[in-house]
Amino acid sequence: MSLVSGPGRAGGNALPDELQLAIEPHVKYIQSLDTRKDELEYWLTEHLRLNGLYWGLNALHLLNRPDALPRKETIDFVLSCQADNGGFGAAPGHDAHLLYTASAVQILAMVDGFGELEKRGKEGGAIAVAKYIADLQNRETGTFAGDEWGEEDTRFICCAFIGLSLLKLMNLVDVGKAVAYIVSCANFDGGYGVAPGAESHSGQIFACCAALRIAGRLDTVDKDKLGMWLSERQTEGGGLNGRPEKLEDVCYSWWVASSLSMIGRLHWVDGGKLSKFILNCQDSERGGLADRPGDMVDVFHTNFGLAGLALLEFDGLEEVDAAYCMPKKVIERVLGPGHYNDS
Repeated sequence: MSLVSGPGRAGGNALPDELQLAIEPHVKYIQSLDTRKDELEYWLTEHLRLNGLYWGLNALHLLNRPDALPRKETIDFVLSCQADNGGFGAAPGHDAHLLYTASAVQILAMVDGFGELEKRGKEGGAIAVAKYIADLQNRETGTFAGDEWGEEDTRFICCAFIGLSLLKLMNLVDVGKAVAYIVSCANFDGGYGVAPGAESHSGQIFACCAALRIAGRLDTVDKDKLGMWLSERQTEGGGLNGRPEKLEDVCYSWWVASSLSMIGRLHWVDGGKLSKFILNCQDSERGGLADRPGDMVDVFHTNFGLAGLALLEFDGLEEVDAAYCMPKKVIERVLGPGHYNDS
């Protein structure tokens, strides 16, 4: 999946008074992304290829077009990105990293491809993938590194929990220590950062809340304090930002709103204004969504903009799971209904 931006531009076409979601143009835009191999930007974004496939495929699922990308070719590409250590890299021949490994597991879950992982993946199948993830946990602090080089970040706890839970192998890691580490990252404002003492940021807050939700430990969150900080991210234009004094951005329609949803405070922002902002970030003729009106569209913002709309129960979109950023019906198929043990 290409990360090439454009050719569409958000808000570049006149929209009716009643803003509508341009479903078919968005589907065609995502389908076209891997055909642009003659563009330099296609090759400059190879380091995000597997993430891009997850973003595009998830967006198609939310648009109720899960079969818009060929299943066999999708699985073939994912498995071609697997390294000998069981993890996945961004593209064939790239080093494995937890970010790409989580995307690989999410993609395989969406296309019901775990059987192919067992047949054609590295020896050990799901166990090999899960062992790669588990070996990245710092057994003293509970947090996770992104790869063998040791960078640690609360995002990686979230990625680890997403991957391991979908593979049903959470028992390979010390969940209690990881939860305790997240709790140590809580700030006076209720938010969370990349590490203890780091600035609160909406992306990190999602990562921490999602990990806690999967672990069944949202009881550790000061929900009112965090909800207040998150609700203050809504700007006058209806969009959401990642930190105080920053511009609104469509991707925070997911990071902020999903966190609010997980702690039961989504009603603390104006959903109508947020929906209008997201719709104004789409190119209704050529497809795709951008970070804000007037900018070039890309698959990253397309996915998270659509996921934000799905979270707001926008008509015509699949229900989305707030912790996994995947269709609820996929999570229920893999894990079964009532899989959360919310505290």
